[in-house]
Amino acid sequence: MAEADYYEILGIERDATLAQIKRAYRKAAQTYHPDRNPGRPEAEERFKLAAEAYAVLSDPERRARYDRYGKAGLGSQAGFSGFDQEIFADFSDVLGDLFGLGDLFGGGRRRRQRGRPGRDLSCELDLEFLDAVRGTQTEIRIPRHEVCSQCDGSGAAAGGIARCSACNGRGQVAFQQGFFTIARTCGECGGAGRRIVRPCTACGGEGRLKAERTIQLRVPAGVEDGMRLRLAGEGEAGTGGATRGDLYVLLRVREHPVFRREERDILCDVAVSYAQAALGAELRVPTLEGEAPLKLPAGTQSGTRFRLRGKGAPGVDGRGPGDQIVVVRVHTPVSLTKEQRALLERLAELEGEIPTERGIFDRVKDIFTS
Repeated sequence: MAEADYYEILGIERDATLAQIKRAYRKAAQTYHPDRNPGRPEAEERFKLAAEAYAVLSDPERRARYDRYGKAGLGSQAGFSGFDQEIFADFSDVLGDLFGLGDLFGGGRRRRQRGRPGRDLSCELDLEFLDAVRGTQTEIRIPRHEVCSQCDGSGAAAGGIARCSACNGRGQVAFQQGFFTIARTCGECGGAGRRIVRPCTACGGEGRLKAERTIQLRVPAGVEDGMRLRLAGEGEAGTGGATRGDLYVLLRVREHPVFRREERDILCDVAVSYAQAALGAELRVPTLEGEAPLKLPAGTQSGTRFRLRGKGAPGVDGRGPGDQIVVVRVHTPVSLTKEQRALLERLAELEGEIPTERGIFDRVKDIFTS
């Protein structure tokens, strides 16, 4: 295995990109890391070889020499003997915090935050249709954990914090494992380097308390039903000084008795009489900004749409407003006066839609005599 080709060790082709090399090395590190394979020296050996292969193939100059001459072209830089801190830093960049190691090869000392980040919260907000279109300012009240004012979130009473004796305040403990000297986050203090020896009496050492908070919320113009607003840092307070979570507000927009919405367009139905539709008319129709004139041409059919440019809803992303769409609905009267009925019957006769009584008998006669 020690003589295996570097490309074979990482399981990649010889023309692999740097991104492919990094992915292959990360996969090998996950598979063969000694922490995941206790008591398996062959896994530790594979882990070393993967790191060695990555160190060579991730360096364009060394990779070129290796491709041309093999390991002999690397000279004293073959294996781990010639590695420097830049190579180790590159390993850390690829592996990240995958194994919970502070610095894999004893480079820097990165101390972890002791506390836990606060949870994200969510709530619903009911909005009137016009408030959603125009935007509004409102308040919401939410129960959440707040930083304890007595200990300022530390969780400790005055003078109640001491240096961690397990790691001597460093936040990490180092140990030898085969080839590596590994720095691991201290399990006693969680990487903080200190411990609470006398908890805060108000919060019991947690550093936060349950409270109800009133938050001012600006709803931008143009929001729609089902959208979510994110308020950064308005969620639960973290513990031990960790960052606060976010608050997500789900918007529920109530229906409007006149208007409805299709993306940025605002629609409304306008009822007109048969005479108005047939002869044409000058109408006043409702819009978001009040009434507006609309000229109805003669012969307008029920369901015809008329577009009023720029009278719709603004885009929540900053785009300009859509249009107002007026949908004409020809109204059919439920009851008629005698005069109205007579006029409509006369119109129907002229249009040939309603046959006269004589016309009905004539048609029946034609059926039986044909």
